[in-house]
Amino acid sequence: MKLRLICLLVFSVLNTSAQQQVPLNEKRHVDSLETLLRSARTDSSRAVASFMLVEYWKFKDTIKSKTFLMRGKQLAGSSPYLKALTYFYEGQYYFNCNTTQASAAFKTAQQKLAAFHTPQAYGKLAAAWYNYAIMNRGKGYEFITGITTQKTLPYAEKAGDQTMVAFYYSQLATILMNNYQFAKANFYNEKAIAVLEKKDPKSTNLLLAYLNGVSIGCYAVKTTAAKELLQKAKALLTPYPGSLNYTLYYYNEALYHTTIESYKEAIASADKGIVLATKYNQKQMLQQLLFRNYEAYVHLKAYAKARGILLGIAKEGTMLISANDKAMVYGELAKTNQLMGNYQEAYDWQNKHQQLTDSMHNKQLEVKINELETKYRSVESQKKIAELQAKNRQTELKSKNEKLFNWLLGSGCLSLLAILTAVLLNARSNRQLAAQKEINYRQQLIEMEQKQQLHIAKAMLDGEENERERVARDLHDGLGGMLAGVKIGLSGLSSTNNEFAQDKELFRIIGQLDTSVTELRRIARNLLPETLLKFGLEVAIKDLSEFHMRDGLHIDLQTLSIEKSITLNVQLNIYRIIQELLSNAIKHANAKNVLIQCSQNGSVFFITVEDDGIGFDTKILKGLKGMGLENLKNRVSYLRGRFELRSVINEGTTVNIELNTHEYA
Repeated sequence: MKLRLICLLVFSVLNTSAQQQVPLNEKRHVDSLETLLRSARTDSSRAVASFMLVEYWKFKDTIKSKTFLMRGKQLAGSSPYLKALTYFYEGQYYFNCNTTQASAAFKTAQQKLAAFHTPQAYGKLAAAWYNYAIMNRGKGYEFITGITTQKTLPYAEKAGDQTMVAFYYSQLATILMNNYQFAKANFYNEKAIAVLEKKDPKSTNLLLAYLNGVSIGCYAVKTTAAKELLQKAKALLTPYPGSLNYTLYYYNEALYHTTIESYKEAIASADKGIVLATKYNQKQMLQQLLFRNYEAYVHLKAYAKARGILLGIAKEGTMLISANDKAMVYGELAKTNQLMGNYQEAYDWQNKHQQLTDSMHNKQLEVKINELETKYRSVESQKKIAELQAKNRQTELKSKNEKLFNWLLGSGCLSLLAILTAVLLNARSNRQLAAQKEINYRQQLIEMEQKQQLHIAKAMLDGEENERERVARDLHDGLGGMLAGVKIGLSGLSSTNNEFAQDKELFRIIGQLDTSVTELRRIARNLLPETLLKFGLEVAIKDLSEFHMRDGLHIDLQTLSIEKSITLNVQLNIYRIIQELLSNAIKHANAKNVLIQCSQNGSVFFITVEDDGIGFDTKILKGLKGMGLENLKNRVSYLRGRFELRSVINEGTTVNIELNTHEYA
């Protein structure tokens, strides 16, 4: 259950830490800005002070925030740079209340600020790009990661502000944490902390980095490190009891207590955060804190309270925007009601969960059907065009023959020599035409044979993938559902029949059922790569590489210019090719290091897999259909590709593949 809660809850850390960098000493910050607003000699200085107050008040008092935004616009006057800043702070004003308008404002700010080449402009560009990514977080972590690494961090480095770069390192760490890459996340977060402790030791940025480290430590189950960072964060906050940052602190404190199984303390911390989140209108954080209480009450077996919290979360709706999150909440409601003995209600919620899961599956199926239907219509159109072209050629040929025949009739009055010459010329022309027809016919046969081979290869590959999908779906929806039903039945038997209430053997069997269901779902996920379906080819390959890495085996994956527009069936074939090559390197080569390079240039996709294994004599491959090479060659042939294998004994093996991604998309 903890792993599923990570998927839903950890994103709040990214959202909250990105929302606002409120100074720890808020009173001094606000007083200095208001003094500057009153006494500054230039309108530009007063405009900047007004804009900074927009950002400060955007949570606490939206009316004040809007007032300062309007004042800043007036003071900006005709200054091009200040006018560009107006759009950035308009996005800040809408940040917490209207993501659509905030996204549009940050997008306009990017365009306007790009005209200025100063450190200040680069810093605002970095923030504009990052806030734009957060406003569009529904596009997924890949979208946010791309903007952070390709736009935000480069602009922050151009600004020359090391503390700003450190802040975005901590945000990148959060993104990596969300994708369960805890070692990398910890690396970037520690890098941020090292800079901030040296350059800005009493800043909000350092506080957020500490709290980010707490989350990473908890999810990686490194509680000692998490506790140390939590204490450092508390020391920073203690002098400022009214700080807005306490909401995020209490969230992480509750997370830490949950990790060390101090559930009553976790509830106390979450309750403190709930008061502040309600006060500052932090809807997302409020729901996350409530979910923390839900988890603690479940562990304390206070199922009625846990159920009440979960029903409130479902009714409020903030956490049900994503279909996956909604399905998870429904599943938790089914589980909680089962634990309470409410088997009918548990069944109802389980049914809703299953319907939502089926609905998501049906939508994916509908997309596949539409793709197939479009391909079918395309093939039919091509056939009609070919038929029309053939008819035109026949008509033209017939017309030519008729003209020739008429000319022969018209020349009947010529001498016998002229007739004989004409007949010979006609015979020669017919022989040439027949020879050309024979050449065309042979070419058509060759093309038909190639197409037939491609159809056979496609049928074999599609059949294999369909069977994988069918088996995975049958395991998950069929046998998985049956096992879950058996578990609910046994649990109900133990709850309603005193004779079985203390039967340890029965509870051992129920535990074995839980383990069986978990193992069954793991097998189903291996048969059908969900990462590929949800996040695309590049993320799926990374996930495959990280899954196989272990002590004694290092896999270096390098990707370049992989397009997201590659159709799903082509992505799946590429994924299977890399999966087979990696499997061969691990199982047969005894390699310690494997290099995978994937790149794309237009419609051509390049794959190179190198290992430092034992190698082999390539001559033994002649006539041999082992090592999965026949399957690989079928997939490469289907994508009009080229396959090259080089191997030297005791030096390793290299496979180079070129694929065509568009012709059969």
